[in-house]
Amino acid sequence: MIQKIIQFIETDMWRISKNNVSPLKFLLVEILKKLVIAIRFFISKRVMLKASALTYSTLLAIVPILAVVFAIARGFGYNKYIEVWFRDAFESQPQVADVIIGFVNSYLIHTKSGIFLGVGLLFMLYTVLMLVSNVEDAFNEIWQVTKPRSIFRTFTDYLAMFFCFPIVIVVTSGISIFMATIADSMPDYLMLGPAIRFLIDMIPYVLMIVMFIALYTFMPNTHVKAKHVIVPSVLAGVAMQGLQIFYIHSQIFLSGYNAIYGSFAALPLFMLWVQISWTICLFGAELCYANQYLDYYDYNANTGEISYRYRTMMCALLMGCICRKFAEGGKPYSASQLRDETKIPIRIVNDLLKELLNAGLIVELTSDEKGETSHFLPAEDIKNLTLGYMIDCMESYGQWKLDLDVSQLFSEHWGKAMELRSNYLHSLSDFKLQDLRL
Repeated sequence: MIQKIIQFIETDMWRISKNNVSPLKFLLVEILKKLVIAIRFFISKRVMLKASALTYSTLLAIVPILAVVFAIARGFGYNKYIEVWFRDAFESQPQVADVIIGFVNSYLIHTKSGIFLGVGLLFMLYTVLMLVSNVEDAFNEIWQVTKPRSIFRTFTDYLAMFFCFPIVIVVTSGISIFMATIADSMPDYLMLGPAIRFLIDMIPYVLMIVMFIALYTFMPNTHVKAKHVIVPSVLAGVAMQGLQIFYIHSQIFLSGYNAIYGSFAALPLFMLWVQISWTICLFGAELCYANQYLDYYDYNANTGEISYRYRTMMCALLMGCICRKFAEGGKPYSASQLRDETKIPIRIVNDLLKELLNAGLIVELTSDEKGETSHFLPAEDIKNLTLGYMIDCMESYGQWKLDLDVSQLFSEHWGKAMELRSNYLHSLSDFKLQDLRL
């Protein structure tokens, strides 16, 4: 039975088409495929290490970020709502909330008095930019985006986020207070009172889901379709609220931990909470990626598991398509169009295009606008792009950094071996890449 399950997950379910099974079974298979892809990439890309790095960055940046948010809120007279929201968000960790708010207030007092200048200001900017950069890098790696935002777009995008964040919190807090007031004024209504109370209890879930929708849509430097982030955002939002509830109800089991570490226990428990939160967030991002690109995964394949010979063959296919399109004078191919042309899974296409870019065989045409699709052109005259030249460029990429004794390479046998390799590449120079096709 276990062997059958493994066989189904690894091979059989990837061959099921819509015409072979009922709509319900096909839907269940599609959900299983997305979960398998998300879990596989979550493990293979070592997302847990990214969550650990983001936890460290969060600990450094949380006080400066909240100081900026509190300062903006105070400028508009909404600091009370921000503090209430923050304490509600850290309901499971009131000690941490008190400590952080104390740090933030001290931060703002020193800034206002002019004490906090120079190195301190640079440290604040560094920690905030490091956190933002690490988050963006983690999302871009999940979405296979190699080009980050420009400095100008980074500044404008995240400055807008810092200004909008307090406004959103104030609006949602105002709605909560308004609905709570209405619920308290309707004790005699059997239906309206409980219904409004239920809506008030659902506001944290809705706010968390909306936050994840915005994060998954706007954080990667690529075009993410809104319909593909809704379900992962709902799952991530519910999981985050579930983590809060679990943490609150598990305090009785952590009493021994608190007895050992005393007040210091708040720090490791807070770090654990942040680590799990980032893990949930990044797994939701993997689900968004699997949700959007499931149709491109005809095979459950990983680039690292493909042999060098087969990878070279697929690179030659991609180069052939790119060179032929250039020779015909047509619009250059994008990664998704190359996938449609060659039937190679999209993640492998992106990995191979990166190898070809590093080898100097192709160039990427893109703009700084988010969502702008990259297109690819030959880096040289297509008359010079032969199979032998491609293999030589790919094998030559990198540097010789090991301090080895290569004097033996000048012996007779090594000379013969190098001559045979040169003849092999020369024999492949008659095969132009533009002539290679499926």
